[in-house]
Amino acid sequence: MWLLLSALWLTAGCSSIDDDLSDCPPEVSQYEMQYELKLVTNMTTELKTQLTTITELSVANALETHLKNIFSDFAHDVNLSFYDIETTKERLEHKVDIINTNQTTYDLTLPMRKYLHLAVANLAENKVVGLAQDNYSYSSMLEQAAGTVSDASSVRIVDSHTTGLFTARQPMEVLSGVNQTFNVRLYMANCAAALVLDPKGYTFKDIKVYGTGFASEFHISDSTYVFPAVSPYIKADKVETGNELLCYCSVNFPSPDTDPALSTKEPTASDPSLWQIKVYLTKMDGSVTQTVLDIPDPLKAGDLKIIKGSLDDDGAVRPYDPTVGVSVVLDWNKGGEYEPIL
Repeated sequence: MWLLLSALWLTAGCSSIDDDLSDCPPEVSQYEMQYELKLVTNMTTELKTQLTTITELSVANALETHLKNIFSDFAHDVNLSFYDIETTKERLEHKVDIINTNQTTYDLTLPMRKYLHLAVANLAENKVVGLAQDNYSYSSMLEQAAGTVSDASSVRIVDSHTTGLFTARQPMEVLSGVNQTFNVRLYMANCAAALVLDPKGYTFKDIKVYGTGFASEFHISDSTYVFPAVSPYIKADKVETGNELLCYCSVNFPSPDTDPALSTKEPTASDPSLWQIKVYLTKMDGSVTQTVLDIPDPLKAGDLKIIKGSLDDDGAVRPYDPTVGVSVVLDWNKGGEYEPIL
């Protein structure tokens, strides 16, 4: 799936937007900027292969609806920057627009020179991620909010991302007297993880689910992720399934890629994890069971990963996938003292 945005740029063959154009050649060259949102995702495959029973199909439909604004090739807004590519790397031209459509046209003036063009889509309505340090190309990044410190566990809790984010980087040289077309492809920068549980009739007061081990920044110019020394917990939102199955979903930046030590063999539950899902179940007596699921497979940009399991008699999560490691702490925090600030 992809979305095409046509942007028409009219460029005079002079050195600056503010120059006196009286001595410039009368002809103007036409430049076309074509933007494609390339939604390369495994979501449909993951839903069809992981959720296959009649009961699970209801979960698949609910999860697809929940993620409709994440895995989408529809652009609500664009943020377009043009930087000096040779010396200062500073931003020379900037355009922010709410388009909320799949086609739009701009008429702007861009001086003749070489540029590094950075583009971001669907940023305006994302309440968790913002554009930071974007006056220079080398520092421009998508930065996740720091979150709120939980008094109970002293970790930072961050809400799930609220939009699917797309970015692109494109070196370009605007020439005088030449009609040019620049094709800019924007690819997804975040992803999602879902935990689907069969409670097996187990009754409880509450469940909190978090994902952790993900990047907190994405540097646009070189397409690299930055991972914090202490990874925050990304809150997984509850998805109403319409049946007894439970579903919790987080939207976040990717995990680290595959550990080189795992590349020559099939993953097992004893392998080091690349990211984790942490589940805190409050029992009817107020005590809390903590389950930590260790996932050895990377969660990549544009992907959805579904982890399935069930609850046992202690309120612990038992994953169905044997490659997913699991550790359980019963009575993790007695007396219902677990009160994370969300």
